[in-house]
Amino acid sequence: MSTTSLPASDRAPRLREALIAAAFTADGLLERLGAPAYAALARSETVPAFRATRGNSPLDTLVRLFLLQRPVPAAAAAAALPLEECVEDGWVVQEDDLVAATVDVRPYGGPEGQDWFIVSDLGCAVGGAGGVGSHEEGVVLGVGGASTTLAGITVRKPVASALDLGTGSGIQALHAAQHATRVTATDVNPRALEFTRLTLALSGAAPADLRTGSLFEPVGTETYDLIVSNPPFVISPGARLTYRDGGMGGDDLCRTLVQQAGDRLNEGGYAQFLANWQHVEGEEWQDRVRSWVPDGCDAWIVQREVQDITQYAELWLRDSGDHRADPAVYTERYEAWLDEFEARSTKAVGFGWITLRKSAAAAAGTPSLVAEEWPHAVEQPLGSAVEAHFARQDYLREHDDAALLAAHFTLAEEVVQEQVGLPGAEDPEHVVLRQHRGMRRATKVDAVGAGFAGVCDGSLPAGRILDAIAQLMAEDPVLLRDRTPQAIRLLVEEGFIDPVR
Repeated sequence: MSTTSLPASDRAPRLREALIAAAFTADGLLERLGAPAYAALARSETVPAFRATRGNSPLDTLVRLFLLQRPVPAAAAAAALPLEECVEDGWVVQEDDLVAATVDVRPYGGPEGQDWFIVSDLGCAVGGAGGVGSHEEGVVLGVGGASTTLAGITVRKPVASALDLGTGSGIQALHAAQHATRVTATDVNPRALEFTRLTLALSGAAPADLRTGSLFEPVGTETYDLIVSNPPFVISPGARLTYRDGGMGGDDLCRTLVQQAGDRLNEGGYAQFLANWQHVEGEEWQDRVRSWVPDGCDAWIVQREVQDITQYAELWLRDSGDHRADPAVYTERYEAWLDEFEARSTKAVGFGWITLRKSAAAAAGTPSLVAEEWPHAVEQPLGSAVEAHFARQDYLREHDDAALLAAHFTLAEEVVQEQVGLPGAEDPEHVVLRQHRGMRRATKVDAVGAGFAGVCDGSLPAGRILDAIAQLMAEDPVLLRDRTPQAIRLLVEEGFIDPVR
């Protein structure tokens, strides 16, 4: 990691123009490298990209300079960049006839096709030239899977104010700048704020209000319409690495972050986090994380993955390069992780998403607190699906069973029906409704549920549909009306049918 001062951003627009002119963009890289070499970069494998850039074009030069972090001839650099300015501003250094990058500059495609660039420490862009191993204290990473996951699940409606807490290299602040009038970005690491400044400037985004400090301390009592954070959530013995270790015991950092977010949200505002949480002996993980939710907020908690304590320790020991250290040192550090988990009665660690929304209903004492496990594939971006989840919770809180039976519904887009049973059987063993968008859920339904969903086109109230089904199935319509509202609630809650508002 370089300890020298970071580049100046004043002339970043000139550098941006040069990068785009050379097609040093996400689309340009895919076209130049080809899909296999492009995918290999994401696995920290650089040989295919090096072989694909043996030409002398400006794009070949920029890939080798900023992505592969190899020195390039000064003449080639001058053909690709405003070289004198880049040397003066500190983006590159020149020694004799060779030019080397001082930072990692990585093309990143915005959600609407924008050409963005994420700036981070050399060798520390996830999937970059150096991979993720052997990081030093204070290092600033580039874009990775966690970053893109959070960006994808964030609600993207226009807001007056947004806070990116623990901004790192500024990826979330960059996204927020597209739909927030004012963006504040904080980090305990001052170098991270400098990288955020570079990322925003080189991407052509408006500057953010950059503040140094831990958790919500830098913003005091200020409130926001959107709060996002990819915090240092790793549950570790100590705080060796700022970018991943929160410095609090167990999952206390994530708990504190969630608990304190409620007071910093405006009415109707969202706070969205990635987090780890402990699975403790004798305690349901859902109860543990639901207890973090502050008063006045609804919550949707989704557990995406669970690792036992040995898998978890090995993952993060590899992340920090400890597996390449002296075997005795590796053993000592591995033991420290297991000692930490044993002391806290932790049997596994969960990873997932936590979304809070401040609402009047929650403040009045009827919060919606949904905690679920969903390890299956989803369709990103999910921001609109997150917003729709809370809208459905509002609807269900406002409608009792009688109101549901009087309401009209439509089948959600791209929901299909699957019949499961033995070949040749007259009737299926069960029917499954499956979504092909958003969370891509699937749910078993009985014949009534399948028939009800199939005819929901908004023209008839639910009660009338059930009366018709009762007649077809020779059932008592009163009994059918009595037992079906709970099934309708489930179909609404999981997004299989939409209320006609």
